[in-house]
Amino acid sequence: MISYTSLFIGGQWVAPSTAATISVTSASTEEVIGVVPEGAPADADAAVAAARRAFDDPTGWASLEPSRRAETLEKLAAAIGESSEDIVRLVSEQNGMPISTARTVEGGFPGALLRLYAGMVRDQQLEEERPGMFGGHVVVRRQPVGVVAAIVPWNFPQTLLFSKLAPALAAGCTVVIKPSPETVLDVFRLAELLEQAGLPHGVVNIVPGGRELGAYLVEHPGVDKVAFTGSTPAGRSIAEACGRLLRPVTLELGGKSAAIVLDDAELVSSAQDLFGATLLNNGQTCFVGTRILAPRSRYDEVVDVFTAMAASAVVGDALDEATMVGPMASSTHRDRVEGYIAQGKSEGARLTTGGGRPERDRGWFVQPTIFADVDNSATIAREEIFGPVLSIIPYGDIDDAVHIANDSGYGLGGTVWSQDLEHAGAVARRVQTGTVGINHYIPDPAAPFGGVKGSGLGREFGPEGLANYQQQQSIYFPPV
Repeated sequence: MISYTSLFIGGQWVAPSTAATISVTSASTEEVIGVVPEGAPADADAAVAAARRAFDDPTGWASLEPSRRAETLEKLAAAIGESSEDIVRLVSEQNGMPISTARTVEGGFPGALLRLYAGMVRDQQLEEERPGMFGGHVVVRRQPVGVVAAIVPWNFPQTLLFSKLAPALAAGCTVVIKPSPETVLDVFRLAELLEQAGLPHGVVNIVPGGRELGAYLVEHPGVDKVAFTGSTPAGRSIAEACGRLLRPVTLELGGKSAAIVLDDAELVSSAQDLFGATLLNNGQTCFVGTRILAPRSRYDEVVDVFTAMAASAVVGDALDEATMVGPMASSTHRDRVEGYIAQGKSEGARLTTGGGRPERDRGWFVQPTIFADVDNSATIAREEIFGPVLSIIPYGDIDDAVHIANDSGYGLGGTVWSQDLEHAGAVARRVQTGTVGINHYIPDPAAPFGGVKGSGLGREFGPEGLANYQQQQSIYFPPV
């Protein structure tokens, strides 16, 4: 049982404003494994005020030479690396992510992102001189945008936090983190590491809470930018608020990505990559390809391959090294996924494997589920299920495949599977989505990640991610 009684605000552990708490339950065992204070508006006020003081300090974080900020980020990366196994286990216990996945993603990405942006800001010129069109010259300055509200979901709590925190800190911003109630223990452990790394007081503050607290932060007058990852409906509400406030916002939202299997694809030898691109983290991943587009000439074969892959996947406790598919993050979410499975059956899709719960005494498990004979207009092909449920949709020629892939309200990820990389690349270029993988899918931190349509606004990762936390100032010098 892990228990915290204080909140991390202003670089110190302070008493919360209320006695409310968040109980954390293991997705695999349904046992309570921790408790932390629940933040209230007064705590959010204190966190924003601390972040504002740290940002406005004329000798503080924002005014430091980029090289000094980079050194602190690298020190934090080292501290996280030394404690990564603690964080990995906490993530797996809370949200059901198989620990082998957590070790690679949640254990590896935070440090990698910190080092990436430390190197990037160290090398970046903060001022650029340009010749003016009317004589004289112009100096264009890059400045930190200010206080950032980072609102983070439960599915990849560390990776999605550091996709915001690393570039924000590198740019010189200060941050208020609002983690999801389902995954708070790992973030409290991170707070201890922030102390260890010597981050100045108030640069990072943590206030856990639910949707209401997130909405309060989004509209807080002391916040200069919002960075959110979560559902598309929540993202639309945040976009409306930020639009009214003329507040910069980055939104990484839902997806219903297409995995286009071309007629020359070699699927059997690609089993591991196929699994990662479609069922990663128990299907609780925004970018995975949950619509499998198969050529009619090979349709039955593709159905058989995916059915065998799902049926043979090891389902078990998230902390078991052999587990490939763990539980859903909560009982409520399991109910939601099971509702979509029932909808798929009622609309006439053919269930080839799964569709129920595995024989386990405890935990919020759903069997990996494959539906065949799915039309792209079906509910399970239109809406984001966020679980281990795949729909296999037939197509005629390449134009038909591209049309089906693009016939979606989302556009976050996607894959193309072929032995002809040039042909696969040509198909990928026609898909209306923010990212596409060829014969695999792993977001690369060197390149921008984000979506189009209902999948969001803005980009994370790459230089584009750093630019989201900077604003430009132009200074016009007259002719000499």
